[in-house]
This record gives sequence, C-alpha cells and structure tokens, in this order.
Amino acid sequence: MDRLDLRRIGLPRMHVRVFPAAEVTSRNAAAEVDPREVGLSAADVDAMWASVERLYATGLHPAIALAVRRRGKVVLDRAIGHVRGNGTDDDARAPRIPIRHDSLFSLYSASKAVTAMVVHLLDDRGLVHLDDPVVEYIPEFGKHGKEWITLRHILTHRAGIPTLPGVRIDLDALADPRRIVEILCDARPVSVPGRRITYHALTGGYVIGEVVRRVTGRDIRAVLRDEVLAPLGFDTFGYGVPAERIGDVAENASTGAPAVPPYRWLIERGLGVSVRAAARMSNDPRFLTAIIPSGNIIGTANEASRFFQVLLAGGEDGGVRVFGRRTVRRAIAEQSYLEIDSFLGLPVRYGMGFMLGTDALSLYGASSGRAFGHVGFTNVIAWADPDRDLAVGLMTSGKPFVTPGQLAWLAIPRTLARVCAR
Repeated sequence: MDRLDLRRIGLPRMHVRVFPAAEVTSRNAAAEVDPREVGLSAADVDAMWASVERLYATGLHPAIALAVRRRGKVVLDRAIGHVRGNGTDDDARAPRIPIRHDSLFSLYSASKAVTAMVVHLLDDRGLVHLDDPVVEYIPEFGKHGKEWITLRHILTHRAGIPTLPGVRIDLDALADPRRIVEILCDARPVSVPGRRITYHALTGGYVIGEVVRRVTGRDIRAVLRDEVLAPLGFDTFGYGVPAERIGDVAENASTGAPAVPPYRWLIERGLGVSVRAAARMSNDPRFLTAIIPSGNIIGTANEASRFFQVLLAGGEDGGVRVFGRRTVRRAIAEQSYLEIDSFLGLPVRYGMGFMLGTDALSLYGASSGRAFGHVGFTNVIAWADPDRDLAVGLMTSGKPFVTPGQLAWLAIPRTLARVCAR
C-alpha cells in the first residue's frame, strides 16, 4: 500500500520517500582532511558514510547529517535527504528542499549536555556549587520536601521531579521558562530526592536555566553565547534560532509504527505529549525560537561534533580555553553505574549531564567505556570517545520510536567504533 493509499484511509504514513543517495547528498569537501592524516583510510571513511546511507534507505528519516572528528580534524561532514518537503505529512507534490551539510537540526535532549556545561562553568567560577540545594538560588523552590534537591540531583536525574504534574504541555508553556519554574516550585516530588534515577526529560533544564539567570543576571542563552560559543567562533549553535533562520532548520517528521503501551504511556508521561505531537511541535516557530534548556539547542552536525571535540580536548579549541580541564573531568565522571532508570526502563551510566558509554552494550559502539555524550529525541546523538580520539555529531529529522529500522541507526556508532581503533 503506497503513501497516498494510507492518507485516503486516514492512517499516518510511516516512511518517507527515499531518493538515490548521489542525488541528495551534500558534502563539505573543503573541511574533510585526507583520512591518512588521522590514521584512517579512504575505505574507513567510506564505511562510515555507507552506514548513513543504509539508515537513509530505511525511509525513517527525511534528512540525516553526520560529522566526525578524529584527532581533532574533520574526516567526514556530510548530509543526505531533504530539509523539508519529504515528511510523512507532506503531499507528494510539495516542493522538496535538499539538505545541505550546514543545514540546522534540533539536538533535542542532547542539549542537556550543553546545558550541563553551562552550570559546570559557573561552578568553576565559584558562582554556584553543585552540592548546594537549589533553594540557595531559587528560595521559593523549597516546598513539599524539595528543599533538599541539589544541582547535582538535577544533573543526575535524581531530583524526583521528572514531570510537570497537572500541566498540559503546549508550546506557549514550553516557551515560558518562568511559568514552568513557578509550576515546578509548587510541585511535589514523586520520589525522595537523591534516591531514584528517573530521566527528567524537560524539567531539570528549566531549573538550571533559572539558577543561571539568578546568579548571572542573564538568560542561559546569553551566558552560553558570551562565555562559550562566541570565544570559540561558533555560528548558530545555541538555544533556538533567530526567526529569520527558521527555514534553515530541518523539518522533523514522525515516522515508523506508532508507539504502543506501555512505551507510549512512558513517553507521554515524560514528554507530556505523544511522539507524533512532539515531532509536530518541534517544527513550530515558538519551539524553534524559544529557550528550552533541556531540548532545543539547534546547530549543524559539525557544530555538535566540535562542541564535543572541545570537551575531548579538555575544554579548549584552537588555543581558546572555555572550560577548565578539571571541570570537564568532573562533568563526565561516573555518578551512577548501570542503575535502572525508572523512566527509560534501561540501565544507564550517568555523569553530571552526560550519558556514559560501557565496554559491553553501549550507544557509542563496542568497547566505549570512556565515551560520553547524550541522545536526543529520537535518533539524535552526539558524543566523544577519548580512547579513539573521536568526536561525533549525528543528526536526524525522522522521529521513529521502536522499529526494526532503528538497528540501522545503532549501526552507525558501531561502524565508527570498529574503523577507528582504540
């Protein structure tokens, strides 16, 4: 049954149209170095990109971008697909805009790693202390037993406030950080702070953002820009984009089979909306221009890779230092060892703002016990692997939930880990 048939009977499309790879691939050839400079071969780089082409062939992603740094140099910076016009809700006659290697993507929850580094920076400067209670900075937060929640609890998903209770999640609410903080101040924790790991999909970022605002007098977007991105010469990497750049952001599409219970209930409890609704909301200008600390850093795959390269290098790039080495080491140090996250239903190693790799099963490929990074809804991932001197940004605009085609997504970091020797 083709896509038009599905629309006629009222069922959502599950896949997008797949085009010949050569027709829809954009390559930043000027940035890619000879792989021999970093201990790789042309065949190794071809294998990396072939894994992306296999993922694109599943029809789960209108666009995919991959940027890979090895030993600090770009060995691959390419994209495939369309920025818009080939989503599951698009008419077959809609104009299709090809992707570019420098097109923008939302990092979604991979933004948490960036947000975490802002608060780590403030700790390094003595403006906050990670083991201070949040009430030291937001006095009205200390209600209903929340007076013992620390910044460390927030960063490690142990704060006990994983959801916005009794609140209908809409774009107007998400784009109003002060209103969200008011709700969280009045909220009751669902578990004893510090005791249980429960992934905080949205809430923790708003708390951190408000702490940053109160101790610096600037919103977290300005602090990230002024203290980190501008000194390093980043272009668009930040919370949201200016209105005039909305058209440069890859449009997201819900793909694959719909989520089913109990996974659907878990997603809707954590996000407040369904997977399909979340994908649709992320294309709205209110999302794309707002400050949503846990979920709307927007940039290129190359910029995501570069941010993690900065961390891999101990907090500096090109002679410009933005984080202290000890600050980075503290941020990525293990805080929990494969405890079951009660939201994700999986064992996770957490740092303070990062998902850590393991030497067995890992998001970052085989034998990646020192890797650190973060995933984003649903197939976005950025990470660094010190053992391989590797920094990666993998951006996608398809939003499948659980589908066999996602094995092709997992194959990309596996391929990178295989061809880049430890």
